[in-house]
Amino acid sequence: MSLPEALLWNLLRGSPEGVSIRRQHSFGPYVLDFYCPQAKCAIEIDGIAHDMGDRPQRDALRAAWLEEQGIAVVRVPASEVLKSAQDVAEGIVRYCKR
Repeated sequence: MSLPEALLWNLLRGSPEGVSIRRQHSFGPYVLDFYCPQAKCAIEIDGIAHDMGDRPQRDALRAAWLEEQGIAVVRVPASEVLKSAQDVAEGIVRYCKR
């Protein structure tokens, strides 16, 4: 787990506001950074590696597959988590509660 993921997990564990979040959740052939089963939402934390090589294409294929399975994909830049993990966690909880 990367530093941004660990910071976020510290805020999301324990079902904040009744929203259950799982970390490193297996779904089909993929492992999702975070998953909210209530909202059917995958939350992916994207560091700089996601901009390199074939990663953008792989991420797009992965997102398309997940969306075909009825899973919404929310991508969050790791830099935003490092700036304010609290703000990102609150945004994720709000999104999952909608």
